[in-house]
Amino acid sequence: MKPYKEMSKEELLEELQSLNEEYRKYQEMDLHLDMSRGKPCKEQLDLSMGMMDALNSTVDLRCEDGTDCRNYGVLTGIEEAKVLIGDMMENNPSNIIIYGNSSLNVMYDTVSRAMTHGILGNTPWCKLDKVKFLCPVPGYDRHFAITEYFGIDMIPVPMTEDGPDMDMVEKLVSEDASIKGIWCVPKYSNPQGYSYSDEVVFRFAHLKPAAPDFRIFWDNAYGIHHLYDHDQDFLPEILAECKKAGNPDLVYKFASTSKITFPGSGIAALATSPNNLEDIMKQMQNQTIGHDKVNQLRHVRFFKDIHGMVEHMKKHADIIRPKFEAVEEIFSANLEGLGVGNWTKPFGGYFISFDSMEGCAKAIVDKAKKAGVTMTGAGSTWPYHHDPYDSNIRVAPTYPPIEDLKVAAELFTICVRIVSIEKLLEG
Repeated sequence: MKPYKEMSKEELLEELQSLNEEYRKYQEMDLHLDMSRGKPCKEQLDLSMGMMDALNSTVDLRCEDGTDCRNYGVLTGIEEAKVLIGDMMENNPSNIIIYGNSSLNVMYDTVSRAMTHGILGNTPWCKLDKVKFLCPVPGYDRHFAITEYFGIDMIPVPMTEDGPDMDMVEKLVSEDASIKGIWCVPKYSNPQGYSYSDEVVFRFAHLKPAAPDFRIFWDNAYGIHHLYDHDQDFLPEILAECKKAGNPDLVYKFASTSKITFPGSGIAALATSPNNLEDIMKQMQNQTIGHDKVNQLRHVRFFKDIHGMVEHMKKHADIIRPKFEAVEEIFSANLEGLGVGNWTKPFGGYFISFDSMEGCAKAIVDKAKKAGVTMTGAGSTWPYHHDPYDSNIRVAPTYPPIEDLKVAAELFTICVRIVSIEKLLEG
């Protein structure tokens, strides 16, 4: 197809008229389609229904060490769950705390604890004049919401296909002691689906921050969420690399089973150094006597071991892979060569990132919504919901049925083309 920028005004107007006619047909369909969040679909949730049979009123609810999971205790989680999640996270069970169902909740708690009580004896962040966080962009809106809620200044750092711009990260953290952390989704990142290169992981491990309480918030949300059996991304393990680099306390690593079993009732975990664990447990023992051990045991009995979990995730991939491929095929068929946008083709995770022409994202999302398709709000992938280029849109293919998804993707491409032509005609 001929690039829109090479078309004459007359050609653009003719194309626009044709596209508007197509758009009106979609409006008449009275669509109500939701592509706004990266949620598992019903078929994915059904994969874990066997968990409901893993425990019942007749089974023994004791752990291998004799712990009765019905009762109080075991602050950091049962050993069997630590082994299972440790294998999932590629970490030693002794370096892990098992929490409740939400890793986002654990991240919030971790920031809150730093605000009120500090990290490893350092000044609580709330007593400092200024606290800043680095935010790779585009990134995860709920990460940014946490730091915004606590009044922490957020500094955007550009993402590349290899990860954050490490020249910028290294310079900023080494020069500014008010920078206390960085948000990271290192594998199949939200929203681009990029995975950090080995070099980026090594450079993170060797950071020399000016602040002794600087921490990397390493959200390994999609650690085993591959779309393909063979084309998979792998990363060096960050805690091991930090230990080798002489920075053992530098990282908080988060994960959960939210998109493995049930998002509303999975288990979350934090892996970090012994020093950090001791610091965290001082607060935890005042917060709880222990999290839901019955649910931890349920996960262990259902999966048995990491091999069971890996096979389970292959079933997830079989369900959502065709959805990703359908979106990518429709984008390619309808947009390739027009010069109106670029999109990622990830090997895992939950999102496709679309970059429109500058100044078009909000208008595209609004136009799609008026025809019955709800997208993630334009700007959400940037701190303060402000994308200075107004170009990035997060596409979430997993939740809708595939036929609905195809309709939504077709409509989306029409909206992209209409808004892009209107932008060019303005110029």
